[in-house]
Amino acid sequence: MQATVSRRTGRIAHMNLLAIETSTELGSIAIWRDGVLLQRACPPGTSHSETLLPLIRATLNEAELGFGDLHGLAFAAGPGSFTGLRVACGVAQGLAFAHALPVIPVGTLDAMALASGGERVLVVLDARMGEVYYGLFVAGVALAAVAVCDPAALPIPDSAGWLACGNGLQAYPALRARLAACVRAWQPQRMPEAGAVARLAAPRLARGEGVDAAQAAPLYVRNKVALTVAERLAVGGKA
Repeated sequence: MQATVSRRTGRIAHMNLLAIETSTELGSIAIWRDGVLLQRACPPGTSHSETLLPLIRATLNEAELGFGDLHGLAFAAGPGSFTGLRVACGVAQGLAFAHALPVIPVGTLDAMALASGGERVLVVLDARMGEVYYGLFVAGVALAAVAVCDPAALPIPDSAGWLACGNGLQAYPALRARLAACVRAWQPQRMPEAGAVARLAAPRLARGEGVDAAQAAPLYVRNKVALTVAERLAVGGKA
């Protein structure tokens, strides 16, 4: 089943899309049905691998859709939790294989920048292990590849009027002092959400930019999963 675009308006005329976001502990899914979004959060306190498929089935039922009514799948590809990214990618791949659907991988920070509503956005997501994932976006376009760094080494924009968002601002309060000269608005509680993933994926799917399930892959950015015992002890942690 293919999505269609109206020749008169250039808008997406008919498309049903499922989006999955589990790059942090606050997972969610969203159904895009002809431009109308229905988003539901994953139950807290339980692993996404246990709750994701039941939530997807329940939300599709709520939207009065079946898997056969979908035109494509989208997932937040990263960066984020290694386990969470693998879960989202694996579920998207499995459903795509089973129902012959294209997949749209969407950048986690790209979706956060869109959800913030800002024109010039600095996204800072807590990467754990004393680091943050960060990205700079102007009108939704990334100025450089998403990267990971120590908060003290975060590149500072050389212009004013930026919006800064993401839980990295809460995890590392000193960042606010470093960014104060260039940031005019703050959204420290902004977290990834499936609705924004769907909003970015929908026009791409309509343009035929979906990939085969076998080609979908997480964007880890950082290859290291956890600190070693020696590294934890060095920063005052426990072995």
